[in-house]
This record gives sequence, C-alpha cells and structure tokens, in this order.
Amino acid sequence: MMPDGFGQSNYMRIFLLISAGVLGGIFGGMGMGGGTLLIPLLLYMCGLSQLAAQSINMVAFIPMAAAALAIHARKGLVEHKYMWPLILAAAAAGAGGAFLAVRVQPGLLTKLFGGFIAILGAYQLIGAVKKEKPHSCNIV
Repeated sequence: MMPDGFGQSNYMRIFLLISAGVLGGIFGGMGMGGGTLLIPLLLYMCGLSQLAAQSINMVAFIPMAAAALAIHARKGLVEHKYMWPLILAAAAAGAGGAFLAVRVQPGLLTKLFGGFIAILGAYQLIGAVKKEKPHSCNIV
C-alpha cells in the first residue's frame, strides 16, 4: 500500500476522493453496498489504510443512506415491519465489530475484508449463472 499522500497534489487527491465518493454513492444508492466499492477505492486509489477507509466509509454511509432511504421510502419500497429487528441487531453487531476492528492487526483486517468480498462475489456470480431469484426471508 502506498503511504498517505503518495506524492499526489492536493487537487488530485481531492479529485480521487470525490471520484471514490461518486462511485460508492451510486452503488450505495442502488442498494448494492457502496462500501463494498468505496473501501477498495479508498485503499488503492487514495492510499488510505484499511481502518481509515472503513471509518471514512461509515461516515460517508450516513448521508448516502439517508438520501437513498428517502427515495426508496417515497416509492413505497421500505417494509417497515422488518426494519426494527434488523436495525437493533445491526447496531449491536456494528458496535461489536468496531470494537474488534480497532484491536485486530491492519493486515488481518485487510485479509478478512478481501475474503468477505471474494465470498460475496462468488455467491453473486453463482446466483447470476443459475439465474435464480434472490432468496426471500419469508417473514410473516
């Protein structure tokens, strides 16, 4: 990984950060996991550490998610009866994950994230090849 700053002008660094934000925002707005794209962009295009990239992603996620949620809610796509169990579980797990992330070696954190992305990509690819519909939670 390149050191922070890696010889870029401030204008280039700002351009790269804006580009990463736009690409992550597009994917996040479509509900496809903007952080899945944003974190690698921050790592390899902007030269940030894994922990810094994940932290920036969390901050960027808040306004990105709020804007996307407003649009999805206006279209009637938000199923309110499923929200609270998911929100509460995600908040608790997020706190636990953050607690672990700041205690794990940066190299291991990068490997874990890479493994997660590889598994997610394989799952998506297999589903696309099989042309199956996404699984439903079947919650009544």
